[in-house]
Amino acid sequence: MPLSQDKANRLKKIAAVSSISLAVLLCVLKTVAVFYTGSLAVLSSMVDSLSDIIASAVTFFAVKISIKPASKNYRYGYGKVESLSALFQSLFVAASGLFILYDSILRFWHPVDLKQTDFGLAVMIFSLVTTIILVCFQHMVAKKTNSQAIMADSLHYKVDILTNLSIIVSLIAVRFFGITQVDTLTAVLIAIYLLWNAVALGKDAVGLLLDRELDEKIREDVLNIIASHSIKPKAHDLRTRDLGAGYMFEFHLELDGQLDLHTAHKYTDEVEALITKKYPDAQVIIHQDPKGIKEDRLDNHLKK
Repeated sequence: MPLSQDKANRLKKIAAVSSISLAVLLCVLKTVAVFYTGSLAVLSSMVDSLSDIIASAVTFFAVKISIKPASKNYRYGYGKVESLSALFQSLFVAASGLFILYDSILRFWHPVDLKQTDFGLAVMIFSLVTTIILVCFQHMVAKKTNSQAIMADSLHYKVDILTNLSIIVSLIAVRFFGITQVDTLTAVLIAIYLLWNAVALGKDAVGLLLDRELDEKIREDVLNIIASHSIKPKAHDLRTRDLGAGYMFEFHLELDGQLDLHTAHKYTDEVEALITKKYPDAQVIIHQDPKGIKEDRLDNHLKK
């Protein structure tokens, strides 16, 4: 059963605040660990946590703005603020990756002996456990609310799980085998992974801002819902987009040309009600066409 808008908004706020709180705590702990250990891998994780603080703060304000009701000047609502947030976050992730990569190259030329690796291990294990808990919670919230901002924030922390694991392995290699190069190599791999995820996250955000069509499965679902009406109407020129706070569906509905306006309006309202029953937050725009009319359709001009 879909969540009410109020419950969804409350869940998104809780997820955003939890993310900021954990990012601040881990950034402080990792900063201390960097001074104690001198580990570049731990430094890379600290820089990532610092970017998480900024990104999570952006997410929090994006969620707060995106749930505002539509206004006179923004009649589609503010949902796409979440996409701007995701794009902003991708830039921070990319900047973090480049910084770590640069520092790693310097460390290859000027190796540094690591110390107090036990403390570093303790911090990274704590970071790993708390991050896993946060990601599980964020994943649940994103699934229930369809929030792109929370999903983007969750991607950061999913990366953190992998980076935390790799840093733990590198610290173990330094602590028990004295292989200090593993620390620098781990930082390089983390940097590359951060850059890869930044590109993917940015691409997704840009796609939504440019009104990329929704998944084909959703499009088929909408067409099947339309066809399920008792009069079995057909539809064409279906256009879909994600508004951030809900979907938007626009299409031409083919009806018997002999219907009076009131009956045609009644059928159209019934089709809209069927769609919003499945997608409660959707906005639906329907243009009525007499069945069999010859017209220049959008479907005939679209390129794959």
